[in-house]
Amino acid sequence: MEILQNLQPYEVFKYFEEISNIPRGSGNEKAISDYLVNFGKNLGLETIQDKALNVIIKKPATKGYENAPTVIIQGHMDMVCEKNKDTEHDFTKDPIKLVVKGDEIYADGTTLGADNGIAVAYALAVLADNSIEHPAIEVLLTTDEETGMTGAMNINKDDIQGKILLNIDSEEEGYLLVSCAGGIRTKSSLDITWETLNDEKIFEISVRGLKGGHSGSDIHEWRGNSNKLMGRVLKDLLEKIDYKIVSINGGSKNNAIPREADGIIAIKSADEEKLVRIVETWDKVFKKELEAQDPGVSLTVKEVSVESKKAFNKETTEKAVNLLFVYPNGVNTMSRNIDGLVESSTNIGILTTTDSEVIFDSAVRSSVPSLRADIEGKIKTITELAGAKYSANDGYPGWEYKADSKIREICKDVYKKMYGDEPVVYALHAGVECGLFEEILGDLDMISFGPNIRGAHTPEEHLSISSTKKVWEYLLEVLKAIK
Repeated sequence: MEILQNLQPYEVFKYFEEISNIPRGSGNEKAISDYLVNFGKNLGLETIQDKALNVIIKKPATKGYENAPTVIIQGHMDMVCEKNKDTEHDFTKDPIKLVVKGDEIYADGTTLGADNGIAVAYALAVLADNSIEHPAIEVLLTTDEETGMTGAMNINKDDIQGKILLNIDSEEEGYLLVSCAGGIRTKSSLDITWETLNDEKIFEISVRGLKGGHSGSDIHEWRGNSNKLMGRVLKDLLEKIDYKIVSINGGSKNNAIPREADGIIAIKSADEEKLVRIVETWDKVFKKELEAQDPGVSLTVKEVSVESKKAFNKETTEKAVNLLFVYPNGVNTMSRNIDGLVESSTNIGILTTTDSEVIFDSAVRSSVPSLRADIEGKIKTITELAGAKYSANDGYPGWEYKADSKIREICKDVYKKMYGDEPVVYALHAGVECGLFEEILGDLDMISFGPNIRGAHTPEEHLSISSTKKVWEYLLEVLKAIK
């Protein structure tokens, strides 16, 4: 350890720094999975690595807990890979550069990976410490949670015996998660018909300065979505300037609210001043609309040169702009049963121009399956009306609230004894893997908690040091109380 060596709890931060040195973006988990396998085997513990690279490490009960129910400690090993435009970082090979600022740990210009690396660090610290009192433990660390939950989908039920599950993938200390939304990823693909440019001038319109955030847990903040803001500008320009799109791109993860977008367009020289005036007007509009939630938003335009001498033809330009303009995004419905809980939403997280298509990639979430189907139906309909192709993955189920939960009562009692206060029991619009676990492993008694993590899925992600310590102590007491 170099950066976190003076922090407590020492073992937790030791392992957090170790895994921060291992690239572990979703889809690139082989190295971290192998590290975890070696960790378990070096401790002499039963260790399983399955075909999806999920890792299960089993530790026997300590004395006095031989008859207690087996507890699953669960988190995911992958992380969202986001960086600022001016940050040089290769997530496939570079370690995360940790920075300590007061009580917070940040990364240098990238996501930190506390979501969900802190769960991995907690689990490894529990496995390595033989002084902790606990029931039999099955540490379950999954892959690809951030982009499709395919790790959880491919768990072999024969590898897991526990019926109590502690998911450590929550981001607010003192809160106990007991239910979450299900979700699905949708994709709309519009074929591009290209035409050759002549003497047009090329300009790049850029959206910058948005906060972004998690497309589930932050969607109710009504933060700006760079792709949708770009759609509004391009739609207005369709009415006022004769232009063609060269490319439109924005965002990189459909479970992250996109912070940046770029639209490169070809215009006639005579329309340059008009383009600049329109962009300046929209910059003021966005600053006014988003002054509370995204005060740093900016919209700029500049002349650029491009290697390609082609652009979308007029029909493709209009189809792409209109589809982006009407594409569903943001909160769809709010729960009538739980105050403040988003019931269903959409996030158009990725906008990509390839050699042949413009791709619109979104995440749909809902705790009510029929509402999820309604949003999917609308996206499919507007996609087909635009002459584009629609596709979706299989999705993942929600985690329904369990009226009778022993682990929830244990967690509440332990929290009150430790801190003299009641924890907040809540439901979440973001998805966690618990619904899939119950679908595959059968009836489980589950709860989710974790330390304070802010700015998840953005380069502003940071982890509270004091909260990490507090939740570590809480986890140990919860394990001790399960008999």
